[in-house]
Amino acid sequence: MSFTSRITRLPLPADPARGADVAGLFPDQPDRLRALIEGVAGSSPYLADLIRREAAWLPGALDHDDVVGRETAEFGDLDPAALSAALRRAKRRVALQAALADLGGVWSLEQVTGALSDLADRAVDLALRAHVRAEIARGKLPATDADAGGIFALAMGKGGARELNYSSDIDLIVLFDDAAYAPDDQAEARAALIRVTRKMAATLSDVTDHGYVFRTDLRLRPDASVTPVCISAAAALVYYEAEGRTWERAAFIKARAAAGDIAAGERFLRELWPFVWRKHLDFAAIQDAHDMRLRIRDHKGLGGRLEVAGHNLKLGRGGIREIEFFTQTRQLIAGGRDRDLRARDTVGGLAALAAKGWIPTDVATELTDHYRQHRDIEHRIQMVNDAQTHSLPKDDQGLRIIAALMGQDDVAAWCTTLKSRLERVHALTERFFAPGEQAAERPVVSDGSQAIIDRWQGYPALRSDRAQQIFRRIETALLSRMAAVGHPAEALARFDSFLAGLPAGVQLFSLFEANPQLIDLIVDICGTAPGLAAYLAQHPAVLDGVLAGSFFAAWPGEAGLHADLDTALQRALTRPGGGYERALDAARRWAHEWQFRIGVHHLRGLIGAEEAAAQYADLAGACIAALVPVTAADFARRHGSPPGRGAVVLGMGSLGARVLNAESDLDLIVLYDAEGVDASEGPRPLAARPYYARLTQAMVTALSAPTAEGRLYEVDMRLRPSGRQGPVATAIQSFETYQMTEAWTWEHLALTRARAVAHVGPDAPALAHQFEALRRQVLAQRGGDARVLPDLSQMRARLFAAKPAQGPYDARRGPGRLQDIDLLAQSCALRAGDPAHGTLAQLRAGRRAGLLSTTEASTLASVWRGLWGVHAAARLLTDRPLDMDEIGRGGQDFLLREVGEASPDALRDRLARQVQEARDLIEAHLPPPD
Repeated sequence: MSFTSRITRLPLPADPARGADVAGLFPDQPDRLRALIEGVAGSSPYLADLIRREAAWLPGALDHDDVVGRETAEFGDLDPAALSAALRRAKRRVALQAALADLGGVWSLEQVTGALSDLADRAVDLALRAHVRAEIARGKLPATDADAGGIFALAMGKGGARELNYSSDIDLIVLFDDAAYAPDDQAEARAALIRVTRKMAATLSDVTDHGYVFRTDLRLRPDASVTPVCISAAAALVYYEAEGRTWERAAFIKARAAAGDIAAGERFLRELWPFVWRKHLDFAAIQDAHDMRLRIRDHKGLGGRLEVAGHNLKLGRGGIREIEFFTQTRQLIAGGRDRDLRARDTVGGLAALAAKGWIPTDVATELTDHYRQHRDIEHRIQMVNDAQTHSLPKDDQGLRIIAALMGQDDVAAWCTTLKSRLERVHALTERFFAPGEQAAERPVVSDGSQAIIDRWQGYPALRSDRAQQIFRRIETALLSRMAAVGHPAEALARFDSFLAGLPAGVQLFSLFEANPQLIDLIVDICGTAPGLAAYLAQHPAVLDGVLAGSFFAAWPGEAGLHADLDTALQRALTRPGGGYERALDAARRWAHEWQFRIGVHHLRGLIGAEEAAAQYADLAGACIAALVPVTAADFARRHGSPPGRGAVVLGMGSLGARVLNAESDLDLIVLYDAEGVDASEGPRPLAARPYYARLTQAMVTALSAPTAEGRLYEVDMRLRPSGRQGPVATAIQSFETYQMTEAWTWEHLALTRARAVAHVGPDAPALAHQFEALRRQVLAQRGGDARVLPDLSQMRARLFAAKPAQGPYDARRGPGRLQDIDLLAQSCALRAGDPAHGTLAQLRAGRRAGLLSTTEASTLASVWRGLWGVHAAARLLTDRPLDMDEIGRGGQDFLLREVGEASPDALRDRLARQVQEARDLIEAHLPPPD
């Protein structure tokens, strides 16, 4: 069918004279096409100019829908200068044909946005490749077989979803594949690819005599304020695994490998899936999205009375962003479990959510219709003058032009309809983000449950009249919520244990009365996690943290935690009656609140097992980094400042790898450099060696000794040279000699996870850098030892004989389980001389070094993630071997939800399969033990 025969609607010319003048350029064209041109040119000065410039090209082009392919077909070999001009011509023509097809109803919304998105993909790809070729020609980019030099661009936002609006800029994240270049070439390649990225952006964004192609925004990359415009894929993965935020997860719903080395880009996105798509139901995303909407409204001043004139159709009330947030938030909640919900585009996302029962079909249909209408109007706003704006005109004449482009001559009626649509969208989406509360009625309980309730009056927490009065006011809400959980009898029994352990109740019951959300929380904990309920009974003050306003805020990271604890310690040290002992108590109170927060977030599915692991590690690192200087200062008051350069505390094992759980202890090593200084100078001076030994003991006591506020961590220092027989603090020179000449293979493996977590002394930061350089030197020199794999084989045989798996649900011990995968990953880092600390990063290092195939590394990473999910959940539920009967039905439900299985038997069978698969793979790489 011809273009003319497919015209289904006509815009009206707001300026009839201009429209007629432009339509007069086409006297031989059909009347309907000329009427379309007249309406378009009469209401859009920008399009009128394009039509005049492309009058010779236009008639023969319109009947061919593949305008992008046709207009860019010969661009592949152009140099950057020629490509710049050619792309600008192509942009004019694609923009013109898309506008005419849109305004004439010839193309659907998806065809219009798809053509614009295809042009963006093609332009970015051509520009990247042209500048890569130029860098190679200059001898600045090392040789590689990787497509496009290993560089790739991820289209984000509307570009990723192929939903670009008419005058859209394009959001890109540009990365390169580390594996494309040899280690010695990495620095040179990185510098060249940064130049390529900058020049690509200039090629597209710079306004020349020919116009521009696309405004290009690179600010969505990881930590954009401090990182270059192109970073390695490995560095990006490390960032997202450790620091990624909810808005970045939402952004990656639409991410698409769009240009350059597409295969490398798709690999990166697959590796990022666990960050974007959580296995649990992630209801925290609702609050995050709601808060983001409100912040945008406040920042843009869009929260007032809804009026069509001047309304921001994208960010304003009832606008496009509300529909997008509505869709993306639901996708984040459930998309981790159901891949069918991971549609990039908004219309597809709404359809998928309706198909799976997450939203009513009629709501999805209505929001889809509103979304299409909003996008049509958005395009027309931008078509008038090719302006990147989403706001309707404020004056009547401007509104008349937009209505005319919509084919409407009654502006008032058109505005009334649009206002009605905006109000309806807002009503539908606000109902989701801010639902109303419903009161609960007191449930009927069984005789057995009533017997439990009756004995509460004899507990210490309810001895006073005041406590009984307050408790009676919250009892109905408490029992009603308990009756609604999956296993109310279990929840009641555990609440009974919690209540029996409370020394007093007035303060806590008052807290519940003033903050009903805490009742939901305590019921959730008692119904699921007896270990967490017992912890809460011992430390009820942690509930204060829930009310502090930040309990459900974004995770502050290790640096933020460190600063916060520093403040708490200094307050405890300097207040009247304060001092070192008070500081230790303050540290424990502070840490208990954060430990409780992590446990609650994990229990409620707000974070997954890997996020919880990183948060526990952040917390431990902050505790060590803040307490060590305080302990050193207290020690120095008696024995003088540290002699020489100072000391550095190394986190080993799980702390070094940043994978702690709720029950983890801390593996530490202390290194020092006395730098020839014989002794300290103080009231009671000590020789350097005993000084650092006793300082280390004081540090361990600060972390592990029980005080009135409990304990922080168990500390294990057996990974130091010579284990229990060696000094608790080691001179760095001795450590170097030991690692190079005496250390066993297992000690080199342990060194792959070592990282500095705290330091004291005048030159201790430099000492920490010296240790890291030494660590890398040891890995580089000792990793090539032929004994690594034979020793590993012997070691794992002895380890698993001495500590076999404790039942079918033990995810940690035994062949093919977490310890086993960790050991092989450490051997990969050692043999590759790679500085990676964590298991997943070490497996990737093994893949890059050719020690593991891509399939093997991916398989082991997948099994490790599954096992870690089981292990982390189990440690939250119990400190004993996982027993399904002991954790009860509520605990089982939590565990099964975390790992995505329907029953304990299904989990047991899956673990057996995965463990055997990992075991076979690992043992294929190892010689048999002697």
